[in-house]
Amino acid sequence: MERSLSSQASDWREGRRFRAFELSQLGWKQKDVAAALGVTKGAVSQWLKWVRQGGIEALRRRKAPGAPLKLTSQQRSHLPQLLAQGAQAFGFRGDLWTQPRVAELVRRQFGVSYHPSQIGRILRACGWSRQKPVHRASQRDEAAIQRWREEEWPRIKKKP
Repeated sequence: MERSLSSQASDWREGRRFRAFELSQLGWKQKDVAAALGVTKGAVSQWLKWVRQGGIEALRRRKAPGAPLKLTSQQRSHLPQLLAQGAQAFGFRGDLWTQPRVAELVRRQFGVSYHPSQIGRILRACGWSRQKPVHRASQRDEAAIQRWREEEWPRIKKKP
């Protein structure tokens, strides 16, 4: 027994397009197909046009094209090596990488401009996660903190 196209769909939208094609092949009118699937007649008309122009594969889901990448794959793979050198190696005060700093590094090294808000996406693609510095007082006394945890905290804690 042959499986229907709509049962082979990768998502519900694709399945709906396949089902519209199947119903039209069975002789259904476009307005009836649209009503049965809860779409407009224009949508059904467009899907059937796609089939006429590109075959049944034209109904398959496609990834949205988006803008072309500004950095080449080679440049993207080189970025973690640059970041590993530290921010100070590139003239920044302190060794903390921020999105604006990384955007500036990318502009200097590769001649490509990105808005700092987009740098996080590029860093995630490179395997870098967003890091926040730990803020601690310079007067912090680790020994005193440890003593308090071991001696004072058990004493004032309500239940052992």
